[in-house]
Amino acid sequence: MAANADNALFYLVSTLFELYLWVLLLRIILQWVRADFYNPFSQLIWRLTQPVVRWLQPIIPRWRTLDGAAVVVTLVIAIAYTEVIIALIGFRYDISQAIVFAILKLIVLTLNLYTFTLFVQAILSWVGPGVSNPAGSVLWSVNEPILRPVRRVLPPMAGLDLSPLLVILVLQVLNRLVPLPGIFR
Repeated sequence: MAANADNALFYLVSTLFELYLWVLLLRIILQWVRADFYNPFSQLIWRLTQPVVRWLQPIIPRWRTLDGAAVVVTLVIAIAYTEVIIALIGFRYDISQAIVFAILKLIVLTLNLYTFTLFVQAILSWVGPGVSNPAGSVLWSVNEPILRPVRRVLPPMAGLDLSPLLVILVLQVLNRLVPLPGIFR
């Protein structure tokens, strides 16, 4: 029974951390690609992350469209995540290994986030092509910078755009190449 409780706790902690890290990564990506700030979905991401990022914004400047404060907060929360997971598992690592694991985890989460957004955008294009909704426009803003170069090489064939499929395939291959221990996957 204790093993089940440990598994449930591990699942709950990792899920909550990963969901919030996804939200922080979305904030960084949305600002980086200059997505519509007044979109309701962008506003939701902003409101969910602003309380934690606000206090660092006067200290850490922006660099072009990259929000330095959000990047630092994301890295700190990723390090806290790895430390909590390491503590739950009972392993001993030093802080430098935790930082490396945190960076690798952020890479994996970013690859998974892009895979998820591409998948949702593809489903939305099948269900309601041409229908404008807030999530669809944000997804287009996030995914278009990585789809555009692929579309130059692989144009739509017979009205079917295969570029999301190819990008998802590449993202998943890259995901498997990241040398992240299994407990953090």
